[in-house]
Amino acid sequence: MNYYYQKEANRMKVIWNSKLVEREDVKIDMEDRGYQFADGLYEVIRVYNGILFTATQHVERLFTGAKKIELILPFTKEELIQLLKELIQENQIETGNIYLQVTRGVSSPRNHAYPEAEFTTPIFTATTTIVPRNLKMMKNGIKVITLPDMRWLHCDIKSISLLGNIMAKHEAHKKGKDEAILYRGNDVTECSASNISIIKNNILYTHPDGNLILPGITKAVILETARKTGMIVKEETFSLKELKEADEVFASSTTMEAMPVVEIDNELVGDGKRGPVVQLLQELYVAQIESECGLIH
Repeated sequence: MNYYYQKEANRMKVIWNSKLVEREDVKIDMEDRGYQFADGLYEVIRVYNGILFTATQHVERLFTGAKKIELILPFTKEELIQLLKELIQENQIETGNIYLQVTRGVSSPRNHAYPEAEFTTPIFTATTTIVPRNLKMMKNGIKVITLPDMRWLHCDIKSISLLGNIMAKHEAHKKGKDEAILYRGNDVTECSASNISIIKNNILYTHPDGNLILPGITKAVILETARKTGMIVKEETFSLKELKEADEVFASSTTMEAMPVVEIDNELVGDGKRGPVVQLLQELYVAQIESECGLIH
C-alpha cells in the first residue's frame, strides 16, 4: 500500500466488535488468542461501486470455518453483512477491499487447548482500503515461481495463521516474481495467496476443493460462469509437468480476479501473453460483478 492509501486508511473508521470506531480507539489485549496462537479466521471482500461483491459467499465461508474450529461467532450472518455495509458507507469506499478478522478472544492463563466458550468473548475487527482494479496487470499478467507446499493440512480453513503462505510469497518476492505456485509431490495445489487453474485444449482444470486448498470464492464464480458458456471444466488435480505444458494459466482471488500467469520459473507460458480463454474468463467475471454492483471501469 502506498503512502496515499495508508494515509486514507488511517483516517477511516473501523469495526471493533459491533461498533464503528476510530482506529486509535481499538485496544487488543496482549493475551488475545489471535495474537498468541493465530486462533482466528479472516476474510477479504471486494467492493465495487460501494457494493460488497459475493458478500454472502464470503460470510458463509467464515461461518463454515468457525464451525470447523469450534468458534461461536458473536453475530448472525445477516448482522455481519449489515455491519460491513455500514462500514463501507461510512468510509465512502467505491472500489476497494474490506478485511475482517475474528479471534477466539482473551484467555488467561495461556493454554493451548480451546477455552470453554462461556469464558471467552470473540474479538471482531474490520478495516477498509481503497484499492483500484489493476487493469495493466490483468492484461499483461504475472510471473511466478513454483515451490513445495510446506503448509499444514487444513488449508480449507481461512486461518489468520499464514506464516507458510507468507514464506512462499516472500521467496517469490526475493526472485522478483509476483506469486508462488505450490505443489505436494507432483500435484499442484494452489498459490501462496490465490487459487491456480490451467487451460489445455480449451478445457479448464483446477484442483478440487478439500483440505489441501482454500475453496476460493472467485474461483467458484469463474467456474460457474465458464460452465454456463459451455466450457468444459474439470475439478481434478494436475501435475507440475501439466502446469508447465498448459496452453494458458491463471490465478484467481478476490483482489486479483482472474489473473493471467505468463511466466513460470523463468519459462514463458505459451507466447508469454494473456491468452484468449483467460481474457474471456476475465470478461465473464466482470459481467458477473456488474450484474451485482453495476458498471465498473
